[in-house]
Amino acid sequence: MSVIAGLDWVIIFAYFVIILGLAWWVIRRQKQTTDGYFLAGRSLGWFIVGASIFASNIGSEHLVGLAGSGATDGVAMAHYELHAWCLLVLGWVMVPFYMRSKVYTMPEFLERRFSPSARTFLSVVSLVAYVLTKIAVGIFAGGVVFSVLLPELNWFGLDSFWIGSVLVILITGLYTILGGMKAVAYTEALQTVVLVIGSALVTYFGLKALGGWGELRAIAGSEMFNLWKPLVPHGVQGTWAPVMETGRMAWYFNNNYPWIGMLFCAPIVGLWYWCTDQYIVQRTLSASSETEARRGSIAAAFFKLLPVFIFIIPGIIAFALAKSGQNATLQQTLFAADGTLARDECQKAFPMLVATVLPAGVRGIVVAGLLAALMSSLAGVFNASATLFTMDFYDKLRPGATQAKLVWIGRVATTVMVLIGLLWIPVIKGGKGLYDYLQGVQAYLAPPIFVVFFLGVFMKRLNGKGCLAALIVGFLMGLFRLAVDTPMKLKSVFPDFAYTEGSFLWIVNNIYFQYYSVLIFLTCAIVMIAVSYATAAPDYEKIKGLTFATQTAEDRRQSRASWTKGDVVFTCVVLALILTAYIYFSG
Repeated sequence: MSVIAGLDWVIIFAYFVIILGLAWWVIRRQKQTTDGYFLAGRSLGWFIVGASIFASNIGSEHLVGLAGSGATDGVAMAHYELHAWCLLVLGWVMVPFYMRSKVYTMPEFLERRFSPSARTFLSVVSLVAYVLTKIAVGIFAGGVVFSVLLPELNWFGLDSFWIGSVLVILITGLYTILGGMKAVAYTEALQTVVLVIGSALVTYFGLKALGGWGELRAIAGSEMFNLWKPLVPHGVQGTWAPVMETGRMAWYFNNNYPWIGMLFCAPIVGLWYWCTDQYIVQRTLSASSETEARRGSIAAAFFKLLPVFIFIIPGIIAFALAKSGQNATLQQTLFAADGTLARDECQKAFPMLVATVLPAGVRGIVVAGLLAALMSSLAGVFNASATLFTMDFYDKLRPGATQAKLVWIGRVATTVMVLIGLLWIPVIKGGKGLYDYLQGVQAYLAPPIFVVFFLGVFMKRLNGKGCLAALIVGFLMGLFRLAVDTPMKLKSVFPDFAYTEGSFLWIVNNIYFQYYSVLIFLTCAIVMIAVSYATAAPDYEKIKGLTFATQTAEDRRQSRASWTKGDVVFTCVVLALILTAYIYFSG
């Protein structure tokens, strides 16, 4: 039966009224131009920028996947949340180049730094990445939340999972399509407040039900609070010779994410996502100045520290309540009949905690927070996808298109991306966990993009041919791994499929995903440097202001004038908080 009480429905309804009312207020003042629709007229202040970045990031993979990983692996995934320092890199290192170039998209920046072909290739890669990760995962998680909170819901044969997915898409798509970036940014700022308050209440009431923080640590065990997992769980030979685990071959054991993978792979994914991904950077491009963009990045870094405590810890709380038997519903869901942890079911940890621990009224606030995260994440990717397709493809093919026509094309592109994303839901459901799926795909697609942006900014000698070669090689390596992995994830479709033990494809499938990501990174860096130095140097006059070595004195003066001592102080505070968290969660 439904766990949503009457008071909860009143709060949820009020949330939707406020969100749609705010969106309508923005829409009525929205200019139907490309600058206004895709970049909010480049007028956003630092708080809206920071809150929008955070709300876009905190979506389905956190509500469902990150809390689920907390229940299975403890604080291991906190590494990705403590990547708040990557936002500082965005604000201090990359923002000056982005704001100076006045681009609409990240591929457009790559075109100015390297070549038009690099822009086209990255646009394709980005759109594919959004289909494989953000859109499909967001839709899937919306279904998971509804299936837990409204399990009896049924309409014309559709269960609560599919009804929830469709509702999240329709409501989010409504204001995203009509209002563009400004509607997305302002609603995301409000959704950030709702999300943080709601999720903090889950942590509070969860700890209260369990008996406090000390009880949590005692029941969950010290290993659940240790960021640094062993490098090799079964001896040094385990790195090269896979070991048998629960009836199948695997490179690693249940406590995933070894410290060496987190040390070398996680920063690559983090810097790609926070500093070069259109989905995030579009918010800083929408800022009114370099100062507002940087301060927005610093504010987002503060917000980014919260998920450890409002998503991962609730996941561990759910595990502890189930393990100790204090919550029979959670115990039956998270643990199999033989007493082993049901890892695939742990993605329900957060919504089930909401359903079983919170009192009426409070539950409504938290459900509103869940919906806020789901909607803000989808709204962000819808707008980013529309911007990429419209400005990097359609505008290039139809240079004479009117502003109104470009805005209309962006709306059509959003609808198409959603339909394609729906097709990927079976693949996600076949994986071992939502957050695992997302991190795996991002680990394969991130390295080449990270390489071309950061090496491109720091090394002026690198040219368009080297950039394109690195993108092609890296993308093919990532797609190859996905192609090898996908049949193994679709066990419901191919129950008897398996690679021959010891074969090349078997080895590729069994290489730990973070180690494969590092391999892609090293290969792309070598290819880019080698090809660039084997061919002609770029025209340094054309890339003026786009690398550190080609900045003018005026460029440096303007950047220096854009920050104050206060910005430095707040940056240091973020770094100190990150260091404190690493020390505390070190076993």
